[in-house]
Amino acid sequence: MNLKIFQVDAFASRPFEGNPAAVCPLEHWLNEELLQSIAAENNLSETAFFVPSKDGFELRWFTPVREVSLCGHATLATAHVIFEHLGYPGPLLVFDTLSGKLSVQKNEQSLEMDFPALPPKQCICPDRLAEGLGCAPVEVWCADDYLAVFEDEETVLALQPHFDLLAQLDLRGVIVTAPGKSVDFVSRFFTPKYGVPEDPVCGSAHCELVPYWARRLGRTALNARQISKRGGSIGCELKSARVSLTGQAVTVMNGIMTV
Repeated sequence: MNLKIFQVDAFASRPFEGNPAAVCPLEHWLNEELLQSIAAENNLSETAFFVPSKDGFELRWFTPVREVSLCGHATLATAHVIFEHLGYPGPLLVFDTLSGKLSVQKNEQSLEMDFPALPPKQCICPDRLAEGLGCAPVEVWCADDYLAVFEDEETVLALQPHFDLLAQLDLRGVIVTAPGKSVDFVSRFFTPKYGVPEDPVCGSAHCELVPYWARRLGRTALNARQISKRGGSIGCELKSARVSLTGQAVTVMNGIMTV
């Protein structure tokens, strides 16, 4: 069986920055074991699969080791493929996902995703979190992930986590964040238990980051940058119980996978 496959750099304005995702259009769903094997073969932080549905598309995301319930950069990459390579005529896409309906609006030079907001709550810092980061945060919050807040961008950039310790925490992963020099806030995101030690640019992490920073800074429209080695920029806006995430995407490969 031959499958189309695209590799897209999401939250990127040029190749080799942002977060790479594989995107596989399907006519119908394959069995879950095969989907996971394809994602493992791609060995990217996410592989997205989608099939046509009555109201749009059904969309699923897989890391190299498991399926996840929400992924921003692979949604952005999927929308880019549908608009730019599959000739979708309209300006709005609607996806049915494990996190409910998600939409992506095509603008002149960017794509705007509508995602659920996940406001974190302040919590006590687990000993293993501070030990795993090698540095105690100023404060810790939690939602799907731990959100560790630091004083400045330099501290976040200098972190050298012990991934084996972070993998033992009870939540999905660890977001580290601080005020930015040229943007409102910066972050990094570690998810070793999902087979991704550091995610280059993570949209779903910003579903937690945006409510936190909107409350702290007293405004809803924010500019963010994830300061991983590849790096990527995200336009953010808190809209009640939703988060708008805006970015660009670039195709770097397309071809056929034989399975």
